[in-house]
Amino acid sequence: MAELRPSGAPGPAAPPAPGPAAPPAFASLFPPGLHAIYGECRRLYPDQPNPLQVTAIVKYWLGGPDPLDYVSMYRNVGSPSANIPEHWHYISFGLSDLYGDNRVHEFTGTDGPSGFGFELTFRLKRETGESAPPTWPAELMQGLARYVFQSENTFCSGDHVSWHSPLDNSESRIQHMLLTEDPQLQPVQTPFGVVTFLQIVGVCTEELHSAQQWNGQGILELLRTVPIAGGPWLITDMRRGETIFEIDPHLQQERVDKGIETDGSNLSGVSAKCAWDDLSRPPEDDEDSRSICIGTQPRRLSGKDTEQIRETLRRGLEINSKPVLPPINPQRQNGLTHDRTPSRKDSLESESSTAIIPHELIRTRQLESVHLKFNQESGALIPLCLRGRLLHGRHFTYKSITGDMAITFVSTGVEGAFATEEHPYAAHGPWLQILLTEEFVEKMLEDLEDLTSPEEFKLPKEYSWPEKKLKVSILPDVVFDSPLH
Repeated sequence: MAELRPSGAPGPAAPPAPGPAAPPAFASLFPPGLHAIYGECRRLYPDQPNPLQVTAIVKYWLGGPDPLDYVSMYRNVGSPSANIPEHWHYISFGLSDLYGDNRVHEFTGTDGPSGFGFELTFRLKRETGESAPPTWPAELMQGLARYVFQSENTFCSGDHVSWHSPLDNSESRIQHMLLTEDPQLQPVQTPFGVVTFLQIVGVCTEELHSAQQWNGQGILELLRTVPIAGGPWLITDMRRGETIFEIDPHLQQERVDKGIETDGSNLSGVSAKCAWDDLSRPPEDDEDSRSICIGTQPRRLSGKDTEQIRETLRRGLEINSKPVLPPINPQRQNGLTHDRTPSRKDSLESESSTAIIPHELIRTRQLESVHLKFNQESGALIPLCLRGRLLHGRHFTYKSITGDMAITFVSTGVEGAFATEEHPYAAHGPWLQILLTEEFVEKMLEDLEDLTSPEEFKLPKEYSWPEKKLKVSILPDVVFDSPLH
């Protein structure tokens, strides 16, 4: 539940927003992290000291559902001479550490990121005659913030978000998002670390697919060159009815297709509905291939596995001449391996669901035969994984949205993998790695060609390569909603 109010209006949330020149006594009462971000906002909007805000009535740290304490909404006049239209500028407060007292974020020092290290922004084209900003972007930002808090996955410039619904719940073609650096807000050094500003950019489905197949930064650059599709400041126009490829058909062939051929894809992984089974186990062996048990506690991805996968995804956004899966480098405390820092996710879940098995007890197993399972959306990305990643000597990871398993495809050029050409299927607890040779990748691409047009086949769909002892199934979503997955 949220309410709309001027940031200077009295209320239960916070004192009015001070500018950089606020009286010392007043500033001392104001949360320091919040004060630092407001200073940057006041620099950009000196004539709007008290913008309208959407504020969470019950703060997240008091048990409320909304992680963002506030979303401020400013009127930006743009620059008509530079094809930058007038628009509303939304800025979040809460993904970074506003308070510094561990009520939401753990304070880790001033040199690193504050909280998650970023706040979200959004620029929405102002409609003619519109006197107040729409509030739906604030709820959109809250939804993204909930994902970050619940998954502990942070966003980076160039990332994409598959939303599958008009961002404003209308009939708009703008149904997905890319993220980039805000063009005006500068990084802020707060008493609790550094905060950067990531801007949400609304895109059409075709533009999202191109970002997945090539890279988000490339599509963002194309959007900047098309004024009605975003322009230099990447302003979202929910009334836009054409994709950049319909506006300028040459962009697909001359920029995107050539970019895919030359660069491959820099999408290194996705959160997905996926599962895997070890077909080499005899049926009577009831030990689940994705877990081991100590006592009655089911094993989930260990802290080290999770950290390695996160680092894999993070590094995958970079163009490396020699792709490397980062090594598991545990820090030891009291003789056991623990995560580097206490997990916020751990604190939100029951003990039984977060049992961490000491890393030394998890052995890497070579498997003879495996069965991979994906929902339709995840399966449609397999050709991208093979053509855009593995044929360019890289890797690609599917991490289950339930957090309890992962599947990483690796090429023979990736160092640090525990799957090898001799043993191409290997599992470290619930993390499966599959090494595919270039020859087999080409064969799979031929056999999986219909995945590029998933609307043309019915589920379930199965593909099998008996000589490789590999099976892939594309299954309805409902299968992954069951307790077995």
